[in-house]
Amino acid sequence: MTIPTIPAPTDALTPPGATDGSASLFDTGLGHAPAPRSGSRARPARGRRPAGAAAGVPRPPGPPPSRSVVTLLEAARDGLREAQRADTPAERFRLAHLSALRSAAAVLAARARSRRSARPTDAWTLLASVAPEYGEWAAFFAANSATRSAVEAGARSRVGQRDADDMVRQADLFLALVTRTVAGRRPS
Repeated sequence: MTIPTIPAPTDALTPPGATDGSASLFDTGLGHAPAPRSGSRARPARGRRPAGAAAGVPRPPGPPPSRSVVTLLEAARDGLREAQRADTPAERFRLAHLSALRSAAAVLAARARSRRSARPTDAWTLLASVAPEYGEWAAFFAANSATRSAVEAGARSRVGQRDADDMVRQADLFLALVTRTVAGRRPS
């Protein structure tokens, strides 16, 4: 009797088309990062598949992202790489936070509906309202916005090496998640 083998699942953060080892548009270039915690999404009962899901059949890809979304993701990726090469912790922190802001802008460009508001709203508040699944990310980066502003105003001693490393790591995870989602692959 032969035991059938089941192919290993693909890495959730592997960008589309990156199976041959070459970098793609959606490669952050910062290596593998663990998948973010799953939220309170409903899961199908054990042993049951959602309606229409066939075994081993991948979901069809979503529509390709717009040119502006792709440009924002490229800018975020480039900013993150620049943050890794920065000499000072303050500059690393600033560049990584700006990279996360560009990632948020890509989500807003992909999903936001045109709304006119009498008062200005920051990107993190908009992100949480337009894409609630990014609410925790928005809260994290919003909490660090004042530090980035202080660094830009010259308070470079406010950021230590660990703070800078944490910001680069979180911006990398956020960019990977946004890229995966915007590219039509839902977080798993």
